[in-house]
Amino acid sequence: MHVVAAAIRDSRGRILLTKRHDHVHQGGLWEFPGGKVEAGEDVYAALKRELHEELGITPDSARPLIRVKHDYDDRSVLLDVWYVNGFKGEAHGREGQPLEWTNIEQLTDYTFPEANLPVIKALQLPPVYLISQSSIKDKAVFFKQLETALQAGIKLVQLRLKDTQDADFSELASETLIRCHAHGASLLLNADPDIAMRFGMDGVHLSSDRLMALTTRPLGQDKWVAASCHDARELAQAVRIGADFAVLSPVLPTKSHPGAETLGWKNFSALVDEVTIPVFALGGMDSQQLPIAHNNGAQGVAVLSPVWDSDDIEQTVREYLA
Repeated sequence: MHVVAAAIRDSRGRILLTKRHDHVHQGGLWEFPGGKVEAGEDVYAALKRELHEELGITPDSARPLIRVKHDYDDRSVLLDVWYVNGFKGEAHGREGQPLEWTNIEQLTDYTFPEANLPVIKALQLPPVYLISQSSIKDKAVFFKQLETALQAGIKLVQLRLKDTQDADFSELASETLIRCHAHGASLLLNADPDIAMRFGMDGVHLSSDRLMALTTRPLGQDKWVAASCHDARELAQAVRIGADFAVLSPVLPTKSHPGAETLGWKNFSALVDEVTIPVFALGGMDSQQLPIAHNNGAQGVAVLSPVWDSDDIEQTVREYLA
């Protein structure tokens, strides 16, 4: 069953939830509003039809958020979820269904059908994941650049210090965490999970080698677990251990690896379509690629050089977040 659903955000940043009638499948649970896509119907057309029929609103600003395939005991569902951040009309339950507007941070307080759970993760994640350079030679320059990026709106950062001496590691990790938290951003450390927790990080980013060596999720549900992936096998492993999201690369050619084999958007989309966690695209991701990434199933883009090498980091970040 192909179902279209909407994560509708109002001007206050709240998300609209509706409650399923008791007599229907998964009755009594909260959900992101939507309904079945009819045979031969365009998905966006189905979205507009369902939101008008159920809520009396018409979306005028929307993009794909995530596609989730889920098998219930009695049926299989393809949930095609769109992020709607602009609409006309006043939402109300035209079919008598209860509805509530709630903050993203409170979504975990509600009981959803299982197929809806990855949608919550997608809503909690921003569209841009900023990754640090592996070698930070000038800490003062790095902190100044980081501060500028955070002020411009970056909310998720990965710190990877593979080429950093132990003497500098502690200072960089601790100071970066302080600066991220001052701006309401989360920081993940690309390192052993135990080291990430020792420094009080918001989570861990697993290299593909660390990912493949695991059999279970390395941290509790109160921390982020992310993973670097390059193919279907690694993506499947990320899902298997319960990672919250993945980064899939390389999608397009980069200056640092000009001759490397790339996935391209067609292969990226096909790989992402088979997993049930949000996936960021990495490799050649300038700001013009973000809408393309969304249309190919990505949560957003992961970036390094386009930000750190920019002559105007504030403007560059704002272009991504526009």
